[in-house]
Amino acid sequence: MIIGLIIAGVLLVIVLSVIGTYNKLITERNRYKNAFSQIDVQLKRRYDLIPNLVETAKGYIKHERETLEAVTAARNIAYAASKAAAANPGDASAMKNLASAETGLGGTLSRLMMVSEQYPDLKANQNMMQLTEELTSTENKISFARQAYNDSVMAYNTDREVFPSNLIAGMFNFAAAELFVIDKPEQKDAPKVSFS
Repeated sequence: MIIGLIIAGVLLVIVLSVIGTYNKLITERNRYKNAFSQIDVQLKRRYDLIPNLVETAKGYIKHERETLEAVTAARNIAYAASKAAAANPGDASAMKNLASAETGLGGTLSRLMMVSEQYPDLKANQNMMQLTEELTSTENKISFARQAYNDSVMAYNTDREVFPSNLIAGMFNFAAAELFVIDKPEQKDAPKVSFS
């Protein structure tokens, strides 16, 4: 009788532990999905700003048609990648495609901004100044949302990899989540400072 109670107690502890671990993994997964939805809101805002920015620049940058077309194409690619990633933020390939598309969009936007610097009338245009300010603000919000998402993904991945959670994660097919890292080569190079 006592042995039976001990075995029942041990089984109850194991079952409760499995349930607790499973629920924790579900909570962590929902956290990173929610964090991605915050990124998605900001990305959509940026994708909506870009056509206005291109339209404003078109009147001034007639000789830079290739740059304007590249921005529009990169925006469309990033928008499609964003929709795929938003459908399933846990899909590693969708997150990698989004990161790649965002890297491309960032490069073309940088090129547009550099070109616009060569046109004083465009630079001084009130609409262009406002759109540029909104875009900068949105980029900052995206960075903060991306950091929150990556923190949530890291917590989830850590919880699903440590023992004994890894047993439950494997049993219930909790796949690893992908970090959202946008490759910016210029940030990897050390700044060169010269006082000569």
